[in-house]
Amino acid sequence: MNAVKDVVVVGAGQAGLSAAYFLRRSGLDFVVLDANPGPGGAWRHRWPSLRLGKVHGIHDLPGRKLGSADPDRPASAVVADYFGAYEREFDLPVLRPVAVKAVRDNGATLVVEAAGDTWETRALISATGTWDRPFWPHYPGQAEFAGTQLHTADYRGPERFAGKRVVVVGGGASGVQALMELAPGAAATTWVTRREPVWREGPFTPEYGREVVAKVAERVAAGLPPTSVVGTTGLILSPEVVEARRSGVLRRLPMFDRLTRDGVAWDDGRFVPADTILWATGFRHSLDHLAPLGLRAPGGGIAVDGTRVVADPRVHLVGYGPSASTIGATRAGRAAVAELREHLAETVTTGP
Repeated sequence: MNAVKDVVVVGAGQAGLSAAYFLRRSGLDFVVLDANPGPGGAWRHRWPSLRLGKVHGIHDLPGRKLGSADPDRPASAVVADYFGAYEREFDLPVLRPVAVKAVRDNGATLVVEAAGDTWETRALISATGTWDRPFWPHYPGQAEFAGTQLHTADYRGPERFAGKRVVVVGGGASGVQALMELAPGAAATTWVTRREPVWREGPFTPEYGREVVAKVAERVAAGLPPTSVVGTTGLILSPEVVEARRSGVLRRLPMFDRLTRDGVAWDDGRFVPADTILWATGFRHSLDHLAPLGLRAPGGGIAVDGTRVVADPRVHLVGYGPSASTIGATRAGRAAVAELREHLAETVTTGP
């Protein structure tokens, strides 16, 4: 068991590093535990062909701007370099690779357990994101499909799809990006989604952003699983997307009813042959390590007020619900640290 910390941060992505920056300025004793072998958070897992110039934007971490970067470099490499330099500049105590398995109530403190080590802490900021929990929906015939099935979490570029008949499932940005990238080399592509895609025209204004965040915040305050902030904004009509829609690459079909051995089928008799199914079906928040604390609300989510978990004020979720975006993570990190400073001061004054 290590010495008791004021705060343990789990995760060193955008949200975790933002929280760590404000913790460093606060004077609280803290450590950051990150499961990855190196810096970059979820960005380090993005496919190599995803260039910086193709992503929607990377918001600056507090205290240091990303600055100008080569738009033709892989986004994964740019962000890994940026996050690594950030950790060094602010001397952030990041330990890795440390995969947190469980957080348990120890009375006045919490015990954070990882393989071979534990930390005792007075408070916890969980900033684990979603990348290691890809969501795979279940459809009839899935086990009988003779081709390849993979999730966008495993997508590494268009090369393996060359000459293949590919069905891309999902109406989010990652599915659209992958489809546009692999379509030129594939034998055929089909795009299917459960709902009609929502296309976003015009600028993404601050007013619209606040409206989207407020909708997500309302859900998590009620203890419901959060919807994605990015997903709620709709798909941006970039020039590349406009061209892909014109050419038919982004012609959407409704969700199929079942998989067969050699394709996908609808109850109305339609059939599309396929060699590969790419499930661009999103992710769920990685919160299994918090299960021993019993924080789940009846609605299936964890009820939070801002970033504070309603059921346990020692625990804050950053990068969850309304703060699950690069710009929201910085604001949430600042708010979580400010509230924890106040909470920990009150605990010292009043005692456990």
